[in-house]
Formats: sequence, C-alpha cells, structure tokens
Amino acid sequence: MNVLDSQLVTGQLRAMGYRFVDDWRGASVVLYNTCSVREQAENKVYSRLGELGIYKRDHQDVVLGVLGCMAERDGVDMLRRFPQLDILCGPGELDKVPLLIDNAVKTKLGARMDAAESAGGGGGLTAGGRAALQGNKHRRSSTLAAAEDQLELLDLSRSFSPDDYSGSAYVRITRGCNKFCTYCVVPNTRGAEVHRAPDHIIDECKRLVDAGVVEITLLGQTVNHYHYDHGASVTIAGVQQPQVGQAVSGPGRGAGTRLTTFADLLDRIHDEVSGLSRLRFVTSFPRDFGDDILQVMADHPRICRYLHVPAQSGSNRMLELMNRGYTVEQYIDLLDRARAYLPGVEIAGDLICGFPTETHEDHQATCDLLRRAQYKNCFVFKYSPRPGTAAITRFQDDVPDVEKKRRNNELLAIQSGISEQVHSRYVGRTVRVFVESVSHKAAKEADASSGATVTLGWEKPVTQLSGRTDGDLIVVFDGEPSLIGSIVQVRVERSAPLTLFGRLVEQAVIA
Repeated sequence: MNVLDSQLVTGQLRAMGYRFVDDWRGASVVLYNTCSVREQAENKVYSRLGELGIYKRDHQDVVLGVLGCMAERDGVDMLRRFPQLDILCGPGELDKVPLLIDNAVKTKLGARMDAAESAGGGGGLTAGGRAALQGNKHRRSSTLAAAEDQLELLDLSRSFSPDDYSGSAYVRITRGCNKFCTYCVVPNTRGAEVHRAPDHIIDECKRLVDAGVVEITLLGQTVNHYHYDHGASVTIAGVQQPQVGQAVSGPGRGAGTRLTTFADLLDRIHDEVSGLSRLRFVTSFPRDFGDDILQVMADHPRICRYLHVPAQSGSNRMLELMNRGYTVEQYIDLLDRARAYLPGVEIAGDLICGFPTETHEDHQATCDLLRRAQYKNCFVFKYSPRPGTAAITRFQDDVPDVEKKRRNNELLAIQSGISEQVHSRYVGRTVRVFVESVSHKAAKEADASSGATVTLGWEKPVTQLSGRTDGDLIVVFDGEPSLIGSIVQVRVERSAPLTLFGRLVEQAVIA
C-alpha cells in the first residue's frame, strides 16, 4: 500500500515538473512516506529525521516532509518534536502534497526576504510556514463525506508512462479498514473502508496494460471485502465517487442488487482487460471469504493461484482479544475450501507472537496452526504496543521480550521446515515466472560457470534474475536483463526454504 502511495505522489509531482534525484543531498525537497504498523519502521524514520535536522542547519532552504501514517498518528506533536519538519501529510490528504510543497517553498522564500530586510542582509530563517494536514480520514466516514472524496483524483491521475513500470503495477481497489483489530493502527491512520468505483479500476487496469504492464496486483487492507453498490453511487463533476460500506459476501451481479462484489470485480477485470497476463491481489481477511471468489479464481486461468491470508494466532482466546472476528476452526475451513477449489494454490500467512496474556498453551496452539496451514511462507512478528490502538490501553504488555524472541524463533524454525518441503515439490517442474529484477540477494550457483560470463545458446551475456511464480514463489535463474517485465518458463533444478533455483527454458518468453 505504501509503495503505491509513493508511486502516485511521485507521478503527480513529476507531472508538475519536479525532477527526482538519486541522492537526497542533491534534492530541494525530501519526503519520507511512513508506516506506523511496527515500532521498528518508525524508529528508522526518527533516525532519518535526526540526520536531516543536522543537514538543514547548513541547508535551510531544503523542504522536509513526512507523509503517511506517522504524519496522521503523531500530527502536530511531530512538528513540536522535530522543528526541522516543514510538511506533515496524512494518507487521506496525499492529493494535496504539491500544494503543501509550493506553500513551504514560498514561505521559506518570504521568510528569507523578511530576514534580509530586517538584518541588512544577514540573519537567519524563521520557523514559520510549517503545515500539517491530518485528521481528515474521518471526512470519509459518512456517505456525504465520501461523496466529496478528492483523494480519488490521485489514483485517477496516476502516470501511465511505460518508464514507470517494469511490467508490474499495483492498483488500489479499497482504502482504509473497518475491522479495528486491537493491535492495529490502520483504522486510525487510514480511516474507514472506502471502495472505489469498478469502472475506474477497470479503466486504470486497461491503461496500465496499454503502457506495457503484464501483471497487476489489486490492493486493499481487506481486499476480499470490496463491494460497490451502483444504486447508491454518487457522481460529482463527472467523477463517480468511492463509497464507504460494510463487507458483503455472496454473488452480486445478476441478482437484481446492482452490486459489484470482489468476485464480480475479478471476473470483470479478467474478461475486460484481455491483454493482462497475470492478476493478483493482497491482502485477504479470513472472515467473509466466500466460495464465489474461489470459484472465479478457479474459472479464470490468468488469476494467480495465490492467497495471502493473515491468521495472527492459532488460539481462539488470542483471536478474541485481538478482535479478529473469526475462530481457528473457521480459518482452517477457509484454507481447506481454497485448496479444494484451487488444487496447487499457494498460501501465505501472518502471525503475531507475544500478544498480551499469551500463555505457553496459546503459543503452542499457534505452532499447531502453523503446521496445519502449510504456508509457502509466513511473516512472523513480535507484538509491539502501538500508540492509538485499543490493545495499548486495554492490556498490559506482559510477555517479556526475551520470551517473545524465543517464540518468534520457534515459529520461524517451524515455517522454515514447511517452506523447504513446499519448495522441494517444485524440483523438476517447469513453472511460469514473472521476471522482476536482477537478483541481489540469492547467491549464484557454485558451478563451473560461476564468476564467468554465461551464455544461453544464443550467445548473449546473462546475469542472475529473480522473479515469482503464479503461486508467488521466488525463483532465481540466469537470463538476459531484457527479460525483466516479461513472463518466462523456468525449469526448477534445486530448492531452498525461501528460493527456487532454475534454468530458463530457451526462448520461452510468454509475454
């Protein structure tokens, strides 16, 4: 989600004439797009702000801004703590970033001129002109406020230049979240769940494909809860507005309801954006994941057989304290239904260890769920209290950090063994791989060609590339960098817990 926000703001600024540089020290404007989900991410931002504060002592004209969830959560308090900041802009106001930058630049210029006049050419810069736009997430919490949603224009005005993509793009279908899990800051920083008009989403997908995109990932905090009631739609200045609403499960189109559900949206994109080679989506919420979605996935071959469905705990007691709204049994039922509808589907999960009052028995129940789930991979996090969440006020953080680390490592060890088994099943198979980039992390195969120039029969030098299968498994192989952004066939020769190693099937470029 944050990656897409950054791309949209970047495209908006570039369209207005801003030029981006590789080194922030050469920039006139420095912006940090932030996340508040985990404490470690926030600590990195604080460190960067401290570094910029020192830099700005000698470069007072530089405009420094913080965007995203930290700006929304901390607000004016962040301006107080970091006087080097010029701009704060929450995720519900990103469409106004150019205006804020323009205001900051003009204010700095005016302050410098005033200082020069009053001090005879000397003097320093005043601290005026700082701006914070936050709190407006709540303007979208009612139907009337949603009808005034200008943030939709940020998505509608995104850049469609082929230079902006390497064959893959994100498309937002929902914003915000209505679930209010007790550990999560998202409802407080991104606001209520808002669903974009399906025609806007489909048009965006078509324009991306026309720009050379072959893979699109649909984004939402709870993507499977997408729905759009056409009977309640509002159009302002020719723009069909997003809607605030609750989750709806089951078929919508053709039932006289004039409702587009997530299953309907998948079906429309697959059929109406015929040039799209691969369609993915993240993240799914376990509650209300209907068979209608699974059936559409089964019936449409260009929708990837991959689900990211966070469980967070294998203990029903913990799930209730987390306000997740489902039981372990219901979660397992979803996994079983997914594998029945979609043989060979790969599933990823999320788990939190050390949530307040978590006992040894609760942790062992999570270990049991992890073994039962058979994820291809699972993101495991130690619980950290987040300001603004219900958990920080309701529960004492009573699990010692050393015990959180132990439980975290135990879950990671279990998942490593499962991932190794999942990956080993692909050895000897030929898989479709979307080529994402030159591989920087996976070690090159230690064979006779290691360290030397490699060719693939047509005598062109190659390097190690990295990509993902339809089931989101990472594959590394030797190939030409020109293959980035295309789909190829790779024969898997070896596996590791996190990676498949293969060989490109010669000339097997699919898209």
